[in-house]
Amino acid sequence: MHDMQIKAGAPLITSPGTNEKTTAQSRPPRWLLYLAVVIVAVPVYVADQLTKAWAVANLQPDQPRRFIGSILQLDLTRNSGAAFSIGTGATWILTAIACSVVVFVVITARRLGSRGWALALGLLLAGSLGNLTDRMFRAPGPGRGQVVDFLQLPHYPIFNLADSAIVTAAVLIAVMAFRGVSLDGTRASRDTPKPSAGSDHDV
Repeated sequence: MHDMQIKAGAPLITSPGTNEKTTAQSRPPRWLLYLAVVIVAVPVYVADQLTKAWAVANLQPDQPRRFIGSILQLDLTRNSGAAFSIGTGATWILTAIACSVVVFVVITARRLGSRGWALALGLLLAGSLGNLTDRMFRAPGPGRGQVVDFLQLPHYPIFNLADSAIVTAAVLIAVMAFRGVSLDGTRASRDTPKPSAGSDHDV
């Protein structure tokens, strides 16, 4: 039957679960994707902490330095709020939220089946840990520490690398959701199969 269909040019008949099995086989192992989250998170987190340490040692508040002309300046500030100075004064609440995000990422990463989601969760983990480290170990005290911000774009709040990682993760998650790619790598089907012209289903 298989050879007759090929010679006649007729479409091959496949079982309904064939595409799903092929997609599942093409996905990387979950342990490898979990490792990818760590590989993404570690260098971003380290870069965030190193740049903050450099900013504290070399910059003074309210004394901005030009870095890339007028496009990017270095301006040291202490932020008790969330990313981009949102929620100033709610440090304890933001600390609790950051801890929850870290726990969520660690648990959720065990169900990964998508490279895009692995990248997004890695960036989200790095950004959350980066600012959480400031809140736990910087003045005025554990859980109330102020986050170090020092990057400034024109007409834009001062931020740091951790903030950038969080925003990039949010964009990636939105893209994955728009494309219908779930955390486990399955893709939501938007199109229903239609019978071809001249098939037995035509009336």
